[in-house]
Amino acid sequence: DGLDGDKFAPPLLTAAELQAIADRRLADAPDAVRADVPDWCAPLFERAFGPSWADEGAALATRPPLDLRVNTLQANRDKVLAELTGTGAKPAAIAPHGIRIPPIDGDGRHPNVQAEPAFQKGWFEVQDEGSQIAAALAGAEAGMQVLDFCAGAGGKTLALSASMENRGQIFAHDAEKARLAPIFDRIRRSENRNVQVVTKPTELAPLGNHMDIVLVDAPCTGSGTWRRRPDAKWRLTQRQLDTRKGEQSAILDAAKAYVKPGGLLVYITCSVFDEENGEQIAAFRDRNSGFVPVDHRQLWDSRFPGHPAAARIGAKGDISLSPALSGTDGFYFCALRRSA
Repeated sequence: DGLDGDKFAPPLLTAAELQAIADRRLADAPDAVRADVPDWCAPLFERAFGPSWADEGAALATRPPLDLRVNTLQANRDKVLAELTGTGAKPAAIAPHGIRIPPIDGDGRHPNVQAEPAFQKGWFEVQDEGSQIAAALAGAEAGMQVLDFCAGAGGKTLALSASMENRGQIFAHDAEKARLAPIFDRIRRSENRNVQVVTKPTELAPLGNHMDIVLVDAPCTGSGTWRRRPDAKWRLTQRQLDTRKGEQSAILDAAKAYVKPGGLLVYITCSVFDEENGEQIAAFRDRNSGFVPVDHRQLWDSRFPGHPAAARIGAKGDISLSPALSGTDGFYFCALRRSA
């Protein structure tokens, strides 16, 4: 009614139009509408998820929780939860060291957990539960030699370091040196002492054929994180996807040189598109027959025995997480063992 009589306002809806709107439900809308994804992305979702693709797209349009990872080098989950009383924090459903603060309704905001004394003391890091799960699946153990080839700000680097109990060595590298900038403060705060940051590609040469695990957390479209960046899906183009695919292929071919015989090449993305995930691995294996997928069903069940249905285990050997199925951001994981 406030616009009634305004010459610049659109005409008011008629009674028939209002009734037509009132009778419509989103659940009855076509899949492409329910999914809330760009039209050109709909076939990518259908290829990745099959009949449930619209539900998965819709889940990526919901508000995300705030997830934390307890730094087990300094604290345990109960200790951190006690410090976060009043925030709504609860144990995460799958990740054993995860904490979740539920999504906020309305115009509210999550608490500024980085202002908490427990954060300043290095007791926890902000990290999506899916990212925590992917790091745990990598299987880093005390005494291992690990290369995080696309370390970025170091979220998975620190998770791997904690699982190794500060024993062994993690080399954190990223082709874009600027992306490594936050890692130094994070290492100091969390007291991770087995991380060595390698900024120059030439300094990686001595690591060739020596790593127990090479982790490739590849640059990707980030389609699995659209809950956190809802505008990103409307800015993504086919050209950008093609660029990422080329980068991923080149990175895998470079990273393989550091895996020792019997070691693992671990490929992770935060994308739900098969073109960046299973298809990328299939193409890599066509070029490199000496890398074979591990038994991912056995791997999942050994790491998360109480959650057999919380991930998609691919027939060709991989693991996928998604908001609708797993309650996490969308992640892809594949571990390849070098046979020779």
